[in-house]
Amino acid sequence: MKTTLGRRTRILAATTATAGLVLVAGCSSDDNGGSGTKTAAGGVELVKAGRLTTCTHLPYPPFQSEIDGKVQGFDVSLIDLVADDLGVQQDIVDQPFENFKTGGSLNAGQCDLAAAGMTITEERKKNVDFSDPYFEATQAVLVDKKSGISSFADLKGKKVGAQAQTTGEDYAKSKGLDPVSFESSDAVINGLRTGQVEAVVIDYPVVQGWLKDKANADAFEVAEQLNTGEQYGFTVKKGNTKLREAINKAIKDAKADGTYKKLYEQWIGPYDESAASASPAAS
Repeated sequence: MKTTLGRRTRILAATTATAGLVLVAGCSSDDNGGSGTKTAAGGVELVKAGRLTTCTHLPYPPFQSEIDGKVQGFDVSLIDLVADDLGVQQDIVDQPFENFKTGGSLNAGQCDLAAAGMTITEERKKNVDFSDPYFEATQAVLVDKKSGISSFADLKGKKVGAQAQTTGEDYAKSKGLDPVSFESSDAVINGLRTGQVEAVVIDYPVVQGWLKDKANADAFEVAEQLNTGEQYGFTVKKGNTKLREAINKAIKDAKADGTYKKLYEQWIGPYDESAASASPAAS
């Protein structure tokens, strides 16, 4: 997922019903304790006192999107658990995917972590440190029911869409396709809906979210689900071990006490135990 670098950065409070458009700016604090401290529970250092600041790119349902003026989703709910453990609240910064995929936003102190349905890759590991995997992901081919397309193999010679700078786009290219790149997941489904493309390749959980809408379910269908061996992880600045460990603990605890299953059913759909069975990533 990504957007153009010229898009204006937004910061949104995940726990409030409204969010304003503002440029991210630094803030002062008292590092010696008290309400102004940037040091949270467990000695985790934060960029903003009392807040766990999360970079993402909206919209990307069911992982994060703005619903009724409030940023919500599976990723948001999981990071809220981390914030609770740290004794702070989560703030969400909406900005271009490229900014935090490369570690730029983390290195610049614009956010503490990134949560964006992000696939763990060796290339990305060069720029950021990933948490343990929290989601097993697959890609899907979504088509118009009248298209006659019944598999990925049928996409040869067709106009195919994908979200720019995603693993779905990478997969399509690796198989010899030349996909039309769309800025956001919303643009992807609109491209299919308006006939700009005949099929799209995108993360299956995103497709699941789309098909919850009756109009989409009546018009579109999954031609094939592609097991690409992907796992999602949250990212922190390289060397931020304490925050990485806090995220891993929250994920582990949520899986152990049933919270993960509850959130999965709320945001994704019927619980798929294999989605939660990802083994910890190498440090």
